[in-house]
Amino acid sequence: MRWQEHSLELLDQRLLPAEEHWLTIEGASGVAQCIRDMVVRGAPAIGISAAYGVALAARGADDRRWREEVHDAIDELAASRPTAVNLFWALEKMKQVLETCNSRDEAIQQLADKAVAIHQEDLAANLTMADLALDFMADTAAGQPFSVLTHCNTGALATGGYGTALGVVRRLHEAGLLKRVFADETRPWLQGSRLTAWELSQDDIPVTLNADGAAAAIMAAGEVRWVIVGADRITANGDVANKIGTYGLAVLARHHNVRFMVVAPSSTVDMSLESGGSIPIEEREGTEVREIRGIQLAPSGVAVFNPVFDVTPASLLDVIVTEKGLVESPDLAGMRSLFR
Repeated sequence: MRWQEHSLELLDQRLLPAEEHWLTIEGASGVAQCIRDMVVRGAPAIGISAAYGVALAARGADDRRWREEVHDAIDELAASRPTAVNLFWALEKMKQVLETCNSRDEAIQQLADKAVAIHQEDLAANLTMADLALDFMADTAAGQPFSVLTHCNTGALATGGYGTALGVVRRLHEAGLLKRVFADETRPWLQGSRLTAWELSQDDIPVTLNADGAAAAIMAAGEVRWVIVGADRITANGDVANKIGTYGLAVLARHHNVRFMVVAPSSTVDMSLESGGSIPIEEREGTEVREIRGIQLAPSGVAVFNPVFDVTPASLLDVIVTEKGLVESPDLAGMRSLFR
């Protein structure tokens, strides 16, 4: 994301790694469309983009109806995707700022400043989480490099910069503790192969791409010590909604005695929901599974089950890492202790 005061520039992640193409967005409706269409994805990045969308709404609003138009833009952005709580967290922060503004000119400046602050705070949170996770993992590493497995994309492309789970991977690499990253391809949008493998290759971090179905064989062979993933929503008891396939990885990890870490900023934590059963799970249309970039892979009329996320029970997690601290063996008491 590149903020240009009058516009927001978004790297079109649908085209990576074949093409690096930036889109210039000048209004909130355009930002909402980019979120729906997966131009920008990843819970923190969605929230940041939406915040910039609110700032653009103020800039394009009518002088007489500016407050009403900005509220309409917030509603439109909120409807763009249902699962990632960072979206609603960021919009609530922007709404609070809006209520303090007495003129359109004031709203333009104050909302832009808040959006930039949300962006900067996310980057700072990523760096803090990476440090906390490194300290936690180094205690058991005895100075010996080890390999990890990750799912989907949780790097700079999905955040304000550096990354959540991939931020931890980067920090392990910098500390000389990373042997290799196994990256699930992550069907059906292939974020692991198109985005994670691309990001890590850009930074010369050793990465091996694998089909999602190969994760069990990798764990069985003793190739990895940790599975590290991000999150789109974490509930009060520590249940985690993340990219579809995460739940299966957690089951595999528990069976193979591989430890499981979730890395996400506190804006991903939703203490208003008691458990993962209350999380709204987005389901997208079947063409995403039947085709890849227009190439048909399945019979055109076959029914498709295409949830974007699944819910991993807290009982399968070893630790949740946020910028506020860690919750080991997460449960309701541990989450409440950190997120009162």
